[in-house]
Amino acid sequence: MAFNFGAPSGTSGTAAATAAPAGGFGGFGTTSTTAGSAFSFSAPANTGTTALGGLFSQPTQAPAQSNQLINTASALSAPTLLGDERDAILAKWNQLQAFWGTGKGYFNNNIPPVDFTQENPFCRFKAVGYSCMPNNKDEDGLVVLVFNKKETDIRSQQQQLVESLHKVLGGHQTLTVNVEGIKTLPDDQTEVVIYVVERSPNGTSRRVPATTLYAHLEQTNIKTQLQQLGVTLSMMRTELSPAQVKQLLQNPPAGVDPIIWEQAKVDNPDSEKLIPVPMVGFKELLRRLKVQDQMTKQHQTRLDIISEDISELQKNQTTTMAKIAQYKRKLMDLSHRTLQVLIKQEIQRKSGYAIQADEEQLRVQLDTIQCELNAPTQFKGRLNELMSQIRMQNHFGAVKSEERYYIDADLLREIKQHLKQQQEGLSHLISIIKDDLEDIKLVEHGLNETIHVRGGVFS
Repeated sequence: MAFNFGAPSGTSGTAAATAAPAGGFGGFGTTSTTAGSAFSFSAPANTGTTALGGLFSQPTQAPAQSNQLINTASALSAPTLLGDERDAILAKWNQLQAFWGTGKGYFNNNIPPVDFTQENPFCRFKAVGYSCMPNNKDEDGLVVLVFNKKETDIRSQQQQLVESLHKVLGGHQTLTVNVEGIKTLPDDQTEVVIYVVERSPNGTSRRVPATTLYAHLEQTNIKTQLQQLGVTLSMMRTELSPAQVKQLLQNPPAGVDPIIWEQAKVDNPDSEKLIPVPMVGFKELLRRLKVQDQMTKQHQTRLDIISEDISELQKNQTTTMAKIAQYKRKLMDLSHRTLQVLIKQEIQRKSGYAIQADEEQLRVQLDTIQCELNAPTQFKGRLNELMSQIRMQNHFGAVKSEERYYIDADLLREIKQHLKQQQEGLSHLISIIKDDLEDIKLVEHGLNETIHVRGGVFS
C-alpha cells in the first residue's frame, strides 16, 4: 500500500483538488506554492505568546464577569427553576456536574444555563505535573512538526518529506531543510524536528531563527499546506526567557486553584529544568501516561543497546587479556633467548682471560643457589609436591574434562631438566648397585673357594 501524506479527512474537496498534481509522490511534493508570496527570513516576526508552544502555551483567559460568577453560584447553591423542594435536588445535580467538569447548570427559567467545563474552579479532576523546559537557543532554529503518521513511514519517506517542506517554504535555492531528529509519539504520531539553513550570496550560511521559521509556518496558506502533508501541530523548541518563566509561574492556569499552584511550585524537584503544568481531566492524564510509557520504552531500548555494547566490550576485553598474556609469554621467551645470546657473546669475549674476582664471587653465589634448589627439604620437595598435584589434576581431568591447566613453557623446561637429572642420578645409582653386586658375588665366590681349600687340608 502506497504511503500517502495527502490531505486529511477534514480537508474540503476544493483544497484537496488544489493539492493534487498530475503524478508524483502522493502527499510529499504535491503542495502548490502561491505566486508572489515572497518569503524572507531577514526580519523575524513577533509571535508573542505563541512562541511558548506545546505545554507552555497556556492561552490568556479573560477575567470572568461578575454576572457569570453570580449565575454559577446560583446554579450550585440556590436554583429557582421549579420553585419547590426539587430545586435542592437540582442544586446537588449542578454541583455534581461542576465537580465532573461537564454539563449544563439550569437555575432560572429566564436566564440561560451555566456551561460547566473542566476549566471551572469546582472541577475535581485536576492535577499538576512537571515537564522539562527546552534549552535550545532561538539561533538553533529548531521547530517541531507533529505528523499523524507512524515513525517507520516517516523514516522511509524522509527524503520526500524534506523536498515537500522545501517546496512549502517557497523552493528557494538558498534554503536547505534539515531533519534534526525523529521520535515516536503515542497514537501512531511522530515528532519531526527540523531546521532551515539559509546561504547568502557571499558563500556564508546561517540557521534561520526558530521564531522566524515558526511565524512563517503559522501563516494561513502555509499551515494549510502543512496539514495536507499530515502535520497536526507545529511549535518552536526554544528555551523560555526568565520573564516568560516568571509570567507562567505567577499566573495559575485557568481552573487551577492558586493554592494548589503555589504548592506545585514549592514541590518542584528541579526548578531550573522543570516547570509545573496542569493536567485537567482524564484525557490529559491518559495522554501524559502514554507519553511516559513511550519514553520508558525508549529508555529500555537504549538500555538494551548499552547492555549489548557492554557485552561486546567484555568479550573484546577477554580476547585482549588473552593476547596480552600470550605476548607476555612470548616476551619472556625472547628475553631468555636474548640472554643466551649475550651469554655466548660474553663467553667468546672473555675467552683466554683469567677469571676475575667479581666473576668468581658470582660463580660462588650461583653454586649456592644451585645447592638450595637441589636441597630435598626446600625447593625440590616443593617441586615434587607440585608434580604430585599435577598428576592428581590430570587424573581428575579425565572426569572433569572441562577443567584444563596450562604450565608455562620455561617452567616446563625446568621440570624436564630436573627430571632428567633425577633420571640420570637413578641410572648412575643403579649402575653402582650393579657393580657392588658383582663385587659381592666375587667376594662370596672367593670365600667359598677358601673354605673348600681349608677343608681339604684339614682332612
